[in-house]
Amino acid sequence: MHKAKYLASVVLTLFAISTTLKAQNPPPTTGLGQQEGEERNVITTAMPFLLISPDSRAAGMGDVGAALSPDANAMQWNAARLAFVESEVGGALSYSPWLANLNVSDMSISYLSGYYKLSQEQVIGFSLKYFDLGEITFTTGANDPGLQAKPKDFAISFAYSRKLSDALGASLTAGMARSNLFGNYSNSSQEQSKPATALIVDLGVFYTKELLFNGKDSDFNLGLQVSNISNKVTYSSADQEQFLPINLKLGSAFETYLDAYNSLTFSVDFNKLMVPTPDPDRETEPTLLEGMFGSFGDAPGGFKEEMREISISTGLEYWYNNVFALRTGYFHEHDTKGGRKYFTTGLGFRYQVLGLDFSYLIPVKKQNPLGETLRFTALFNLDQLSSNKDTVKD
Repeated sequence: MHKAKYLASVVLTLFAISTTLKAQNPPPTTGLGQQEGEERNVITTAMPFLLISPDSRAAGMGDVGAALSPDANAMQWNAARLAFVESEVGGALSYSPWLANLNVSDMSISYLSGYYKLSQEQVIGFSLKYFDLGEITFTTGANDPGLQAKPKDFAISFAYSRKLSDALGASLTAGMARSNLFGNYSNSSQEQSKPATALIVDLGVFYTKELLFNGKDSDFNLGLQVSNISNKVTYSSADQEQFLPINLKLGSAFETYLDAYNSLTFSVDFNKLMVPTPDPDRETEPTLLEGMFGSFGDAPGGFKEEMREISISTGLEYWYNNVFALRTGYFHEHDTKGGRKYFTTGLGFRYQVLGLDFSYLIPVKKQNPLGETLRFTALFNLDQLSSNKDTVKD
């Protein structure tokens, strides 16, 4: 059981994010920032599914989202965006077959989100993320035929978002996440493995400003979110506790209207895990607060390594008449911190109550487990269903 427990924890974590998959067999040189002889020092956490981008709009733009214009999927990226949503009520449903490039046919991610506008200043939001890891065989040795299990992870969150001024909003999100790496698997050592459960808090801030750019109406947005603040969790004993992927996201977006029908949005996000960097010389494991605030200066390689822990997302979105959208983006992570590098592309369509988004991931390197990842999203503007609605506009 010890061997099965270890393999399951490692394999499922790799499947969820795939950064460590590339770290297991690093090439001698990458030509993209990693010098020959440099060792990888990838940060791993429990419940990495919390960071997976669920919606197709953001995924089509390189996984940006902290400062985009508000929509029903803001719960994942920065719930403070919801304070500036125009519709009174809306929702979205997203689905993605996961790691299909590895010929895994039964893994998927589903995401349901929505919001309701209480007043011009207050909005509440809801989200549910469900990660189905398919069917996995657990064994205890070479001669063990194994037992089948169906691990599943999920997270549910509720948010309160409020305008603090005409240009500034803030949000508080609270929720619960549960990760069951072993599904329904059990044997005489079952007490040594168990699902991990965590209470989670997100904090968000969003700033938006209308301005003129070359004589055209434009919007400039800034967004900041600290997500997945939580207690450490364990899948076994108390001395095996792990941090959740506490993440600091800082982003900006600039949207400009070229004319009455055409608009462009440029966006960039910076991400930093507020989790201790692996260090074999560390004598004691930090507490939650020590780990969060110490994560900005604890890398064994000093400032150079700290800067490498910042991943960058960039995205571009084009809209025609607020009906049809084209998107593209790029995500960059340093080779010593996982090496995820990929381009994204996507399409969007809006008509009355319905919106449809689609995205596709193109890795820089071949044989990447994230290659050919597809995401699908359906959005619903429920205001349109009510003939006597009173739409609140900022």
